[in-house]
Formats: sequence, C-alpha cells, structure tokens
Amino acid sequence: MYAISLGADGAELRPLEPWQADEFPAHVDRGREFIGQHNGLPDVVTDLASSRAFLQAYAEKAAADTGRLYGIWTDGHRDANLVGAVLFRRMDVEQGTAEAGCWLEPSAVGKGLVTRAARVIIDWAVQERGIHRVEWWVSAANEASIAVARRLGMRKDGVLRESHLYREKRHDEEIWSVLAPEWRAGRQRS
Repeated sequence: MYAISLGADGAELRPLEPWQADEFPAHVDRGREFIGQHNGLPDVVTDLASSRAFLQAYAEKAAADTGRLYGIWTDGHRDANLVGAVLFRRMDVEQGTAEAGCWLEPSAVGKGLVTRAARVIIDWAVQERGIHRVEWWVSAANEASIAVARRLGMRKDGVLRESHLYREKRHDEEIWSVLAPEWRAGRQRS
C-alpha cells in the first residue's frame, strides 16, 4: 500500500479498500450528521456489511478503471485517523471524463485537506490516465464544496434546477469542471 503526503501537517492520502471495512463505519459515524447534509454516504454505510459492500464496489470500479476511492488520514502514522475521502465517482477513460467528489468529518474542516487531496487525484487523472474533463457535481447549498471547486480552478458550467431528490427534498445541483489544458496551465502557475 502507498501513502502520499498532503503536507507538513502529517496528513496522507491512501486508497480506501475493502480490508479497511472495520474502521470505515466509525469514520462515517463521526461525521454522520455533517456529511449527511449534502452527501448520501451516511444513508448507505450504516454497519459493517454495508461498509464492506461500499468499499468492495469501489474496489471493483478501480479494477474496471471506472472509479477510485482514496481516504484522507491525519497524523501520518499507523494509528492515523481516517477523516475524509476524495474519489472519482465515475471515470470514463475512453471518453476522457471523470467526476470527482469528496466528504470530510467536521473535525478536519478548514485545513485544506480536501483541496490538497483533490489536486493529487486530478493531477493523476489528467497526467497519467489522460482524462480531459474533470467534473465536480455539488448541491447548490454546499458552499464549502463549491469553494473547493473554485480553489481547484474549476468553472461553473451550470445549474440543474431541482434535479436531485435527496431525503425527500428536491435540490439544485451545480456542475463545475476543469479541462486538462486549464489544469496543466493552473499547475504551472502554482
């Protein structure tokens, strides 16, 4: 297994895999209410069996090259805490498109972890996998996630009005994106 440093604060990015199913529900529980404001993960991962199923589904996506899931750990050592994740919910290498996403526990908010982690996976997708367009679909009410999209140099493509039914309420979704040439130009400037 590998770990990629996310900076001097000891945070690391690592694959989240089925063998970690035992620790995953505790992570979801720590952020259940916060994460669940805009993300359906807490409704999907409710116990050990659903944790295994969720992580296995992403392992299968990774094997098929149609998605990826990476955990964000703090403290950078063996007893580090899983505090969030970045992922490619979907990835189509042939079409050159991917949809990135994230979640984070409240204890890890405001430290730049998601932005740093998303940069790593988008860099990989563009440079290594030849992805041309990376999308970021977000609830229009999720200001923190929209701020991440902006920090990543994404542009707002539009709003899908009341397109997402979540917890019995219709939500507007914004679609943000960055194209490979824009990503490369932005990375050269930073």
